[in-house]
Amino acid sequence: MNRKWTSLLTASLMTLALDAHAAVLLVGSYTDGASQGIYRYDFDTRSGHIASTPQQVVKSVSPSWLVLSADQRQLFAVNETPQGHVSSFAVDAKGQITPLNQVPSQGDEPTHASLSHDQRYLFVANYAVAPNPGGSLVVIPVMKDGKLKPVVQQARHAPSKVNPERQAGAHVHSLVLSPDGQHLYACDLGADKVFIYRYDGASPEHPLSPAIPASVTLPPGSGPRHLLFDAKGRHAYLTLEMSAEVVVFDVQDGALSERQRLPLTDSKDAAAKAGGGLHLSADGRFLYVSNRGTANQIVVYAVGKNDGQLTLLQRRPVEGDHPREFALDPTGNFLLVANQKSDRIVVFKRDPRKGTLGEVVQTFDQPAPSDLKFL
Repeated sequence: MNRKWTSLLTASLMTLALDAHAAVLLVGSYTDGASQGIYRYDFDTRSGHIASTPQQVVKSVSPSWLVLSADQRQLFAVNETPQGHVSSFAVDAKGQITPLNQVPSQGDEPTHASLSHDQRYLFVANYAVAPNPGGSLVVIPVMKDGKLKPVVQQARHAPSKVNPERQAGAHVHSLVLSPDGQHLYACDLGADKVFIYRYDGASPEHPLSPAIPASVTLPPGSGPRHLLFDAKGRHAYLTLEMSAEVVVFDVQDGALSERQRLPLTDSKDAAAKAGGGLHLSADGRFLYVSNRGTANQIVVYAVGKNDGQLTLLQRRPVEGDHPREFALDPTGNFLLVANQKSDRIVVFKRDPRKGTLGEVVQTFDQPAPSDLKFL
């Protein structure tokens, strides 16, 4: 082999080696200030560093929550504004993002969305800050090319009104499907309930119907926010935003039965209580939960192998303000936190064996980050 071909082969192998340690990070953000929308970065899974310059910036108004299709070739974003919208994008093999279309969400301030397992519908949570008409969940059909059609179904819930300021109206905060795709769970902060719907993709104009039981009630004034299932669908975990607690459920035929409830903070100060997002490690052994407010922590729990119960391991300060969302990188060696109010993403070293979070490996300036997704 001559020197020319040897050099080309060496260069190709080096490129492959570099690519093997590269991941694509998508960042959704609020655009009230300097941010422009969706940012696409390279992430080095060896060092835990986000590349300083974005590979692409997609202009979109306050895309606060991002959803990827199963094949990662379609991207959806809720545009969290009054008179909200939902946007659709195509993603090519290199991660390049191209806008497709946008439809109204038929509600105010949408905060969350999820795709049906058959990829036919996008379920969108309209939080709606104003109590009248309040929040709702809507169903939006997704065409095969990724474009969105107008809303075909909408559901509203009665608020609990326990907290006159925050629960005068319904506030649907998230919509999560069961692992088998048969049930949709609507966490309504304003109602103090998680509502349960059966999903039937064969009913195009009315794919959701109330399950039996149709809901599970949480403590008055607790404010359910985000729900998460384990891989087998035997247990579910729920954050209560207003009381700053995490709840463990047993799951049977779609019904949720409370097994355990733990506080995210020892503080009695209401300002330290603002439960947020939650994620399980890939092996299901550890649960991570954010608590915002004056606490500004990621709370780490060990997960019981058989019963799913939680044991507190660590409360790690996020080195910033208001951890809106966070994500584990593909290797599980790093955890990235989107600190919305301090305009930064902080990358922590993670011990995959112990589950605990260690030193900060990078503090990355990013205006108003709200969501993090890896391609």
